[in-house]
Amino acid sequence: MLIYTVNYGDIYHWARRPRSPWGRGTTPPCRARTVTPEWARSSAPSLRPRAPLGTTTGRGAVAVTAEGGPAPPACGRSGCERWGGDMAASLGRAAAGLLTRLQTSVPTVRTLLSSNSVSQNIPSCLWKLGRLNHVAIAVPDLEKAQSLYKDVLGARVSETVALPEHGVYTVFVELGNTKLELLHPLGEKSPIASFLQKNKTGGMHHICIEVDDIKAAMAELKKKKIRILSEEPKIGAHGKPVIFLHPKDCHGVLVELEQA
Repeated sequence: MLIYTVNYGDIYHWARRPRSPWGRGTTPPCRARTVTPEWARSSAPSLRPRAPLGTTTGRGAVAVTAEGGPAPPACGRSGCERWGGDMAASLGRAAAGLLTRLQTSVPTVRTLLSSNSVSQNIPSCLWKLGRLNHVAIAVPDLEKAQSLYKDVLGARVSETVALPEHGVYTVFVELGNTKLELLHPLGEKSPIASFLQKNKTGGMHHICIEVDDIKAAMAELKKKKIRILSEEPKIGAHGKPVIFLHPKDCHGVLVELEQA
């Protein structure tokens, strides 16, 4: 509610101040003269209210509201008391509404605080997964597979490396964001040989993900009943310790973890 008061030639308003002929946020110079409603309309068009001038407030002052309602009367004690009571009731209702909103928000704040405390009580892992190191593909003919990726697809292909401890020959195909590992059986007991017996044309054998602490990963995975295919880590194709997780515990995927 905006209230304008004209007093001894001064034009004031309560609450928000619109732009006036004397500049924003300034008080017009005092001029001792008689003010009439007609003079207020003609002399201060930018401050002219949207309703007829209202209640006389005493000492030659006239007060109106911008919405056209009566301003708080100052001509009598009873009128002021009556207006003050209405204002107090309005403030009381506003305070009650604010209190209700605050009471409603308290359970939400308590819920958030309790959820944060619960999350803080969850122990963090002593290890974490890193990037995807490579995807391994078993191939029945290693030379043909090398030619496909090098001569046909134009990828950078490494030399063949024998890993007797794992029973495989390996070739790495360098990609922009990861690598492919081509696997071929080495020896009669090679796990790749048994894989190719079931998949004559070859196929994806496993995925390899880096970890920052392979020993801690082994200890925690054992607590979570994830089977590891070796008691201790073995040295992999990159010269780093690796372990393999049982595919039945990893939704049908053989997962290799490699020390980063």
